Amino acid sequence: MIDTPIHVIDFEGSRQSGIVEYGVATLLHHRVESTSTGLCRPQGTISDIDRSRHRIREEAVAVHSGFESNWDLFSGLRESGIFCAHNAIVEDGFLRAVWPCPRRSPDFFGLAGGEEVTWGPWLDTLPMYRRIYPDLESYSLEVLVGLFGLQPELDRMAETDCPAGRGHYHAALYDALASALLLARLFQETGFETVTLHWLLRQSQSSELGFRNAGQQQFNL
Repeated sequence: MIDTPIHVIDFEGSRQSGIVEYGVATLLHHRVESTSTGLCRPQGTISDIDRSRHRIREEAVAVHSGFESNWDLFSGLRESGIFCAHNAIVEDGFLRAVWPCPRRSPDFFGLAGGEEVTWGPWLDTLPMYRRIYPDLESYSLEVLVGLFGLQPELDRMAETDCPAGRGHYHAALYDALASALLLARLFQETGFETVTLHWLLRQSQSSELGFRNAGQQQFNL
């Protein structure tokens, strides 16, 4: 069983607006232990396309602080565990656009010799599922959740954890919970019960070169 907390993160926003909502679902011992979410004042305008997707209006978030006020939360999360997302390059880009790096944090994968100053390496449920289930027609969160029978559990968790009106796809905590459930179910699959963090990291690589390099790093430890 993996003892390191895995913080599954989702952001809603765009390059134009910046982060307008964050969601975090923390997995510990393969179960969602805690959640956190919040709205954020945009740094620019919210486009009609973005508004139709995440359903957040500028006037609804204008009273909130900007995402940069959450430094202690996210740097503290990074100090305590590993980050994960569905298509993590997006979440990593959002974070680095605000803060290029966190405080000095533990190297949970044992790749940097003790401590490191980086938000990653990230676990990523998108390439994980592409590698483990290579013949699916789609790897979107909604399709994967439905295909693997997780929708009832996701909706049950959303009722208690998501703010009113935010229990839908493209709401930050809802999507973070969806990604967390996809990761958690892998631990229950036959033959996957004893997977390691390094195995998860290797499956999280989007390229074959990254996949091979991650395997070599694991071999060298």
